[in-house]
Amino acid sequence: MTAPQTGPSRRTTAPAARLATTVHQVARPTGMPTPADFAYVEHPVPTAEPGTALVENILLSVDPYMRESMEEGGWQLGTPLEGRSVGRVLHSRTPGLAPGDLVFHRAGWRTHAVLTADEVRVLPRVDGAPLRAWLSVLGGTGLTAYTGLTRAARLQPGERVFVSAAAGGVGTAVGRFARLMGASAVYGSAGSAAKVEHLVRNLGFDGAFDYHDGPFAEQLARIAPEGIDVGFENVGGSQLEGLIANMREHGRIAWCGSIAQYNHPDRPPAAPRNLYDLVHKAVRLEGFLVRHHRALQGELEEFLVPHLRSGAVVPDDTVVEGVRGTVDAFIGVLRGDNTGKMIVQVGDPEAK
Repeated sequence: MTAPQTGPSRRTTAPAARLATTVHQVARPTGMPTPADFAYVEHPVPTAEPGTALVENILLSVDPYMRESMEEGGWQLGTPLEGRSVGRVLHSRTPGLAPGDLVFHRAGWRTHAVLTADEVRVLPRVDGAPLRAWLSVLGGTGLTAYTGLTRAARLQPGERVFVSAAAGGVGTAVGRFARLMGASAVYGSAGSAAKVEHLVRNLGFDGAFDYHDGPFAEQLARIAPEGIDVGFENVGGSQLEGLIANMREHGRIAWCGSIAQYNHPDRPPAAPRNLYDLVHKAVRLEGFLVRHHRALQGELEEFLVPHLRSGAVVPDDTVVEGVRGTVDAFIGVLRGDNTGKMIVQVGDPEAK
C-alpha cells in the first residue's frame, strides 16, 4: 500500500491505460476483512457502445458502510464492486456526455466504466473546490453530515454539538458544518491522541478526547460540563450510552452509523443501558439514511460552495495513490487509519 497522504493530493501523471483493472470480492470476510477477500482483475479497456460513454476513473471512495455490503445478500462474489467515483469521459456515443466531462457515478473500485448519461452526474467546475471535494464535503460524506444536522437533529444557532468518530470523513464534516451553522461549541471523540490534536488544533473543535482513555461518559462530561444539545452518532454501543448520559433536556441525536458492529454484524454491541433517560430528558433519537435525502444535494452546494471559495472550508482527507491501494485503503478506514475522508486516486485530476 502506498503511504497515505493527508491534506491536498499530489498530481500524478501516467500514460494512457491499455488495460483496465477492477476490484472483485472473492470471499465473505469473518470479522475484519483481509486482502485475501479481494482480487484485482485486469482486462482490456472496455468500449463504449451506442448510448453509452467510456469513463476513466480519477478518484474512488472507500467507506465504512461498505463492510455491511460484503455480507451474504450484499455484493456478489466474483464481480466488480461498486462505490462512489469521480471520472473523466474518454469517449462518448451518447449526446448526454462529451469527452472531457467530469462526472460523478457509482461504478467505483475500477479504473474504467461504461455508463449511460442517466447513470452519471456531470460535475460543475467550482472555484476553490478541488475535484476530490465531490467525494467528501460536496459528496455523500458532506450530504450525510448536512442531512443529519439540518433534518434529523435540526441544529439551532447557539447549541452545543458532539460527534463520535469525529476524525473520520463524516465526523470532520459535521464539525465544520456545525460551526458554520452557528453552533456555540463543537466537541468530538476519536481513536488516538494524534487525532484528538488534529481535531482541536487544525479543525477548530472546542474539545475532544481519545475514547480509549477512560469511561466515555466521564470524558465527555469533562470537556463539555454544560452538556450537549445535538449529538451526531457514528459508533453506537457504549459510546451512544455515554452520549445519552450527557444530553441536555430537549436535545436531539442524529444516528448515522454503528462502526462498533460493522465487522461483527452477528454480534452487535450491547444496547445502551440508559435508553430510558431519553424519556426523562425528552431527548429525540432519530436514525437516518442519506440515500433518502439525495434531493438535498443542491441545498448542500448552496450552503457550502461560498465557504469553499472563501477558503473557510478546506477538504480534510487522506489520499492513497493507485488502484491497487484500494483494498488496503478500505481496510484502513475500518481500522481508523485515516483522518477525514479516505480517497483512492487512480488518475490525474489535472489531465485534459
